[in-house]
Amino acid sequence: MALGDNGGSAAPPAPSSVIHFLTLCQRLKTTKRAGWLNRDVKNAESIADHMHRMAIMALIAADIPGIDKDRCVFLLLRLLPVLTTLTMSLVPAIVGDITPADGIPKDEKSRRERAAIDEMCDILENGRAGTEIRELWNEYESNLSPEAKLVKDLDKVEMILQALEYESAQDKELDDFFMSTAGKFQTDIGKAWAAEIVSRREKRKEKLHAAST
Repeated sequence: MALGDNGGSAAPPAPSSVIHFLTLCQRLKTTKRAGWLNRDVKNAESIADHMHRMAIMALIAADIPGIDKDRCVFLLLRLLPVLTTLTMSLVPAIVGDITPADGIPKDEKSRRERAAIDEMCDILENGRAGTEIRELWNEYESNLSPEAKLVKDLDKVEMILQALEYESAQDKELDDFFMSTAGKFQTDIGKAWAAEIVSRREKRKEKLHAAST
């Protein structure tokens, strides 16, 4: 059975349900990423900002043997509304933007996210779109498919790139964002892009050090 195929031609959700769902999505544009707010970053990006550049990364990634890039883009576009904080999602619109600093146990975090997913699927009247959201969420959470691994890497790559940009623009040290992702990239392209970002960061530090001596 294909992804989202519920065995029949399900009726689309009612217009009232669609507009309710889209109204919820609007919060992604206005909700700032909590990790940056916790570090007093000015003009912090929104969850939607993070989602947008991740989607671009998936589009421009080179063809990788064993990975369906089109599926990665599909997974991003359909799954982004329900990814957790460090992947950006609609879930924060319901449960709040949870970060590791909040100290919420993994099981409790997962319970809240699944409850939020259930709520969003209920809004969509548990039709085909809701089924796809659940299936993609499970694929992402299980981290078993090559596409899920790549999407997880893109999430981390986008975060450390944004951290570097904030460091450069606001004269900040955001070491914890780099430390939290070090050694956790699963794909060759994720490792290569992360290495380039870290290299640029080190060169920037060397220039700053030379200028101060």
